[in-house]
Amino acid sequence: MNTFAIINQTDYEINVKELEDLLNYALKKEKIQNAEFNIIFVDNEKIKEINRQYRGIDKVTDVISFALEDDRTFPISDIRMLGDIFVSVDKMKTQAQEYGTGEKRECAFLIIHGLLHLLGYDHMTKDEEKIMFKRQEEILDGYGITR
Repeated sequence: MNTFAIINQTDYEINVKELEDLLNYALKKEKIQNAEFNIIFVDNEKIKEINRQYRGIDKVTDVISFALEDDRTFPISDIRMLGDIFVSVDKMKTQAQEYGTGEKRECAFLIIHGLLHLLGYDHMTKDEEKIMFKRQEEILDGYGITR
C-alpha cells in the first residue's frame, strides 16, 4: 500500500482525486509498493527560498524533489520513505501558458517528473535524460494526459 499526502499551501484549487489517481497509476507502472511521500504545492516565493536554502540557487524553479533514499544513512525498512516533491503553482501556471499545454497537463508533468526523481531517475547526462523523459511520457500518455 502506497501512502502520499497532497499538501496545498496556495489558494490554487487542486483536484486531489485526479492527482491521487495519476499517482496510483504511476506507482503501479513503476511497480512501487509500500512507499510514502509528500507533494507540497507552494508559490514562487517559497520555492525560491527552498531552492536557495537547500541547493544554493537563488531563483524560482518549477519542481524540486528531495529523495530520502539518496541519503545512504537513512534507515531502510519495509516501507520506502521516498521524500518530498515541491511544486510551484505560479511557475506551473506560467509554463502551461508558455508551452500551450494547459494547467492540468503541466501539473501532471511536474508531479510525475518529481516522482521519478524520488525513484532514482535523473537527467544529468543525455542518456539519463532520454530514459527519464521517455518514462515520463509513457506514464502520462498511458494515463491519458497527452500533449
